[in-house]
Amino acid sequence: MDWLTLPDAAVQLQVPVTRVRQMVRDRTLLARREDGVLRVPAEFISDGVVVKGLPGLLTLLADAGFADDEALDWLFREDPSLPGTPIQALIDNRGKEVKRRAQALAF
Repeated sequence: MDWLTLPDAAVQLQVPVTRVRQMVRDRTLLARREDGVLRVPAEFISDGVVVKGLPGLLTLLADAGFADDEALDWLFREDPSLPGTPIQALIDNRGKEVKRRAQALAF
């Protein structure tokens, strides 16, 4: 998995870094601290925007009781039933399938 620092994510999204920090606080994006630096997965941003369906999916996972690290791990874990990873399915515009699986986790 490739990671972007918040300033790098801001450049890709063409917004100020303060906006990216707000997106992390609002759970529009998830970030992980590595070596003291907050980073977001590069796969969360495609063509200058946050991947379609990601913010709603992050809310769904949080409502299901997932901590941020658990949600990140789930998004990048291979799922033979998709096939691939949930984040790749979102990128491929198969968000309904991913949300169905995430909803099933809540029960």
